[in-house]
Amino acid sequence: MSSSTSRRSYGVKGAPYGFLLPATILFALFFALPIGYAVWLSFRKVHVSGLGLGPGARQEVWAGLENYTGAFRDSELLDGALRVLGYGCVVVPVMLGLALLFALMLDSDRVRLAPFTRLAIFLPYAIPGVVAALLWGFLYLPDVSPFYFVLDRLGLPQPDLLDGGPLYLALSNIAVWGGTGFNMIVIYTSLRSIPAEVYEAAKLDGATPLQIALRIKIPMVAPSLVLTFFFSIIATLQVFNEPTTLKPLTNSVNTTWSPLMKVYQDAFGRNDIYSAAAEATLIAVVTLLLSFGFLRAANRRNKQEAAG
Repeated sequence: MSSSTSRRSYGVKGAPYGFLLPATILFALFFALPIGYAVWLSFRKVHVSGLGLGPGARQEVWAGLENYTGAFRDSELLDGALRVLGYGCVVVPVMLGLALLFALMLDSDRVRLAPFTRLAIFLPYAIPGVVAALLWGFLYLPDVSPFYFVLDRLGLPQPDLLDGGPLYLALSNIAVWGGTGFNMIVIYTSLRSIPAEVYEAAKLDGATPLQIALRIKIPMVAPSLVLTFFFSIIATLQVFNEPTTLKPLTNSVNTTWSPLMKVYQDAFGRNDIYSAAAEATLIAVVTLLLSFGFLRAANRRNKQEAAG
């Protein structure tokens, strides 16, 4: 084999690695390296000597698991996790239920203006979360909301959606309004990939549209439902924009309402990046464990159904 042929063969074999190199560098610099640095900071702390004045009075030292034990004992972090749990119990089932319902409706043969309807349902997802939270926040305020004006004219009660229990519904509404369209597109795309012959065979057997939806469409899009549920869990655990944006409008949202708000407050409000790094690492680990556990349970169920 000549040297030119050898170089050409080596170039062909190395081409995939060359294409992957830019993405690998960007991943390492802007994803892996920050995560590694955050984990490193989580095992560090600042040791203050004397009054903390003068050179060398404040030194960064090894803390071991001290930041993690402090995070486990932090009642504010635990309270935020419980609030997010209640928030997720409302958001995830409602959002996925509406996404599935809209996808089934759009996949129906009787639907009209399907392209416009898909765009209208998906459009809220394209609006940034902060903008959506501001929009809904002002709609929740009795002094400026047109909804409260209509309720007042009709003599109906005007609930305060930014206080107490209704606050969870107000925050959940923002998330559902913004996230339903994305999940609907994922499920709808899966529905469109089902062969038409399956529907034709079901119709020949006398199946009604409702039976087709319940016994054919939903089981066949189960992987898409698992995927959207997986994404929804991650988004719920990382809720930050909505409560942070609504915080100036109500006293019911404090600076540690959600775990990520607690991390932000510790890092930039209390200037304790070491505790914030430990809390962020714990949130990431919990998210990973929940996601992995759910995916494993879903895969086990699929294998059991396939074997049965």
